[in-house]
Amino acid sequence: MTKLEQLYTDYGQSPWLDNLTRASLRDGTLARMVDNGIRGVTANPTIFARSISGSDDYDEQFAELLGAGRSVDEAYWELVIEDASQALAVLRPLFDASNSADGFVSVEVSPELAYDAPATVVAARWLRQRINQPNLLVKIPATSEGVTAFETLTAEGSSINVTLLFSLSRYAQIIEAYQSGLEKFTANGGDPTTVNSVASFFVSRVDTEVDQRLEAIGSEEALALRGQAAVAQAKLAYKLFTDQFSTDRWQRLGRLGADVQRPLWASTSNKSPAARDTRYVEELIGLDTVTTLPEATIAAFEDHGRLGRTVDAELPQASELMSRLAALGIDMDDVGHTLEENGIAAFDAAYDDVLTGLFGLAGVAATPPGRRIQV
Repeated sequence: MTKLEQLYTDYGQSPWLDNLTRASLRDGTLARMVDNGIRGVTANPTIFARSISGSDDYDEQFAELLGAGRSVDEAYWELVIEDASQALAVLRPLFDASNSADGFVSVEVSPELAYDAPATVVAARWLRQRINQPNLLVKIPATSEGVTAFETLTAEGSSINVTLLFSLSRYAQIIEAYQSGLEKFTANGGDPTTVNSVASFFVSRVDTEVDQRLEAIGSEEALALRGQAAVAQAKLAYKLFTDQFSTDRWQRLGRLGADVQRPLWASTSNKSPAARDTRYVEELIGLDTVTTLPEATIAAFEDHGRLGRTVDAELPQASELMSRLAALGIDMDDVGHTLEENGIAAFDAAYDDVLTGLFGLAGVAATPPGRRIQV
């Protein structure tokens, strides 16, 4: 049994691959990873940009789409949909065998829509209509506008991966939106067993930002706290999850068949050479969670990763750390807001870069950002 399999069978955590390439679909790599314990796939604009720009696997389909009269923007989304559809087919047997608990593939709406709730709703509907598979999770960012869109989409019965989540205060809003959306959906006769959702709580990026702020303070106490904020905050997020999904309010939805919105640990690759390369996996293992892993982290975890339930250990210490950070002037809500803006900007830049490259391949001038097909 692989360690990925043990994460699920022994600890109730689902490991998902944080990558998607056409090459891995064509040569069977993704299927073999599923056989070895991977239970889902996530993708984002950066992942698709790297995959499309980094190989010639897409050239033939891209040329055919242009020849059929598709615009470059439309062709891009067809490339994305093709990869997602193939990955969904690979994961569908697991989705069926797990009674829709796993086997998901996440595809994100355009990052240009991050601050536009109505447009995000339209884009999510469009993706679900175009792909139309029950194991699709449409990804939307956890901006304030994204929270509004998420509640609307949940009330319609859509399955959503809320991504780019960096703070406890925003996470509380997402939990509220999920439960409110399900209440509206069931009140209108919807079947909650058809709705799934995860909340993608980013980890390593939090340490990167907090550590920069601690180093700017420069005191001995501040420097001693480096590398600890991300795991502590994620543990408190798990505590919030267990608290909010054990209330009488949630029990009413649970009796109707609703599934909890699992926390998903994203950005689990270690950014600090001084720390264990598997720490963000090892320190956040627990029931009803998802961990997303790039290939390098999977290899490292299989080689020397440590197994054990850790996500709800040392909660008093996690709370104390947050208090110490606050006393030093580290505002975790501001950290979350900064990382949210940076994350959206990075996805937007990747999206812009890949489209610019495709326009160049097509021999036409690039469409200015913000004037593309809004999907």
